[in-house]
Amino acid sequence: MAERLLFLTGHLARARLERVLADLGKTAFTYEIIDIGVKVAALMTEEIISRRLKSPVAADQIILPGRYRGDLDRLSERFGVRFIRGPDEVADLPAFLGRVGKPVDLSRHDTRIFAEIVDASALSMDALMQRAFGLSAAGADVIDLGCLPETPFPHLADAVRRLKAEGLSVSVDSANPEELEAGAAAGADYLLSLSEETIGLAFRYGTKPVLIPSNPGDLDSLGRAIDAAKAKNIPFIADPVLDPIHFGFAASLGRFLEARRRWPDVELMMGTGNLTELTDADSSGVTALLCGLCSELSIGNVLVVNVSPHTLRTVEEHDRARRVMFAARHDHALPRGYDAGLLQIHDRKPYPHTAADIDALAADVRDANFRIMTAPDGVHVFNGKSHQVSTDAFELFPGLNVENDGAHAFYLGAELTKAEIAWKLGKRYAQDEPLAWGVAAPDKQQDRTRLAEAGHTLRAKDGRTKKDVAP
Repeated sequence: MAERLLFLTGHLARARLERVLADLGKTAFTYEIIDIGVKVAALMTEEIISRRLKSPVAADQIILPGRYRGDLDRLSERFGVRFIRGPDEVADLPAFLGRVGKPVDLSRHDTRIFAEIVDASALSMDALMQRAFGLSAAGADVIDLGCLPETPFPHLADAVRRLKAEGLSVSVDSANPEELEAGAAAGADYLLSLSEETIGLAFRYGTKPVLIPSNPGDLDSLGRAIDAAKAKNIPFIADPVLDPIHFGFAASLGRFLEARRRWPDVELMMGTGNLTELTDADSSGVTALLCGLCSELSIGNVLVVNVSPHTLRTVEEHDRARRVMFAARHDHALPRGYDAGLLQIHDRKPYPHTAADIDALAADVRDANFRIMTAPDGVHVFNGKSHQVSTDAFELFPGLNVENDGAHAFYLGAELTKAEIAWKLGKRYAQDEPLAWGVAAPDKQQDRTRLAEAGHTLRAKDGRTKKDVAP
C-alpha cells in the first residue's frame, strides 16, 4: 500500500506547492494538501494546527514547512500520526521526498585530523591551551605542537603534559631530535616527522611515529623506515609528503598512489597545508578535493594548518569534508547532496522561485508588508501596492516610500543589500534569515520549537511589532 502524505501549508504557498507536487508525476506515495488557514505557512503554530486539523487524520506522515516552529512530538502524540519538518523552500521538496525517513548521517568518519599550532613555541601556556581547546572544538583529534627552526621551546614538555591532562591527544612536530625526545618523554602520542635516521626515538619511548622520506620524493627511504618499524613491531603512520603546486605537486600525487600500491595495509597521512595555505583559492574547495583523494586511497590521517587568514576555518572544513566523503563512499555515490557546508560562496540551487512564480505570488498579496525574494532576473520586492525588480538594491529604494520611517527604511535597506549580495553570488536568499556560508560562518543555532522574536529594527514607534514577512 502506498504511503499517504499530508502537507500542511498556507494561502500564499498553496499554489506553488500544488505545482511542485504535480510535476513529480507518478510517485510511490499519495498525498493531500491542506491549507491550515494562515497566509504565511511558516507562521502556523501548534495551537492553530491542533485547533484546525480535524481528527482522525488519514495519513501516515504529516509534513510541515521547514521553518515551522513548534513541538513535533506533541503534535504526533495528539494526532497519532508522525509530524516531520520538510525543507525550508517548496522548491527543495523533490529532493526531500527522495529521502523521507532517511536523513543524511554525517556522524561517522574514518579520518583523524592533526591540527598544527605552528607558533606553539612563541605562545604562553595559557594562550597555547586556549588555541588547543578551540582546535579541538572545531573537530581536531590531535593537537600538533609545531617547533620552529632555531627557536627555543622551553615549555614544550610542560605543554605536552598540560594538554594530556586535559584529555587531548598530542603530537610534536620538529626537525630537532632534542625537541622530539623532550616531547616523547613528556608523553606525546605521536612524533612528526621521523625518517629512517631518527626512527630510533620512537623505539625508545614507544611513541607512534609519522614517517617521511629521508630525502624529498624518495619513497625507497620511506620504505626502509617502514620496514624498520615493522621489524620492531611498533605502530606507525607513513607520509609520502604532498608538495605545493609548481613545486612537485603532480609528482607528489603520484607518490601517494604509489605508496598505496606498495603498502596496501599501511596507515597513511597527508599534510594538506601545502595546498590550502599556498594557493590563493577558497580553501573549502581545495579541502574537498584532497579529502576526496584521501577517501579513495584510504588515507586515514590529515595534518592541517592555519597560518594564512584565508584558511581560518580549515579544521571545520576538513571535519565536514571527511564526514561527507565517508557518507558518499559508504553509499557508493558522488559527494553531492549530502551537506552544503563546503558550498560557501555559491549554492547549487540559489533560486527556489522563478520570476513567474514570484509574479503569481505578488498578484495575490493584498497587504502593505514588503516581501523580498530573488530570481534569475534579480531582486524582487513587492506588497499589495507595488512590485519592483532590479539587480541593484539602490534602484529599488525610491519606490518603497519609507523615507519618513527610519527603522523601516533601515530594515529594508539591510535586507535588500543582503538579497543583492546573494543574487550576485548565486546564493540562496530567504527574507529575515542570514545568508548561509557553510562552515565558513557557522549558522546560529535556532530553536525551531519556538517562534522567532522580531528584530529591534522592526518595532514600530508605538511599541507594537511591525514586520515585513516572506511567504
